[in-house]
Amino acid sequence: MEILFKLAIGSSLLGAEAAEAAEAGGFGLNFDILETNLINLAIVIGVLVYFGRGFLGKTLGGRREAIETAIKEAEKRRQDAAAALAEQQQKLAQAQAEAEKIRASAQDAASAARAEILAKAEQDIQRMRETASQDLNTEQARIINELRQRVAALAIQRVESELPSRLNDSVQRQLIDRSIATLVGGNS
Repeated sequence: MEILFKLAIGSSLLGAEAAEAAEAGGFGLNFDILETNLINLAIVIGVLVYFGRGFLGKTLGGRREAIETAIKEAEKRRQDAAAALAEQQQKLAQAQAEAEKIRASAQDAASAARAEILAKAEQDIQRMRETASQDLNTEQARIINELRQRVAALAIQRVESELPSRLNDSVQRQLIDRSIATLVGGNS
């Protein structure tokens, strides 16, 4: 017991010296178990480790599961997004191919329409030329006919104007006799 007493006194002296050193601005250690509450601290730490291990394990396990689930969901979303991107790229390629087909078809249709329009225009030009030629021929024939009628009218008018001066009684008898002779000779 004496040893314990000396130890308690020695530790109290050490504690006092450490306290004095701390007050003097120095650093010291207090080894007094009762004064520093080391037992209480050991009990609290033991209780925390014993009871906290299950709680902390559950909390960390739940957190770990949540993180793993979030990672799996993120990976699934990434795969879904990659699949959707591939599908949309395929649709884009199909749309571009369809657009190219439509453009080529439109060019073919435009070329065919152009050729058809040019052929129709050529036919229309030919028909117009023929119509113009017919109109010209008709007009020319009408003008020639009109000129003939005028010339004939002028000739008759001139003959009528000169006939009285040239036709006297003897010339009239000769004409009548000739006409009768022609008629008698033609009837026989």
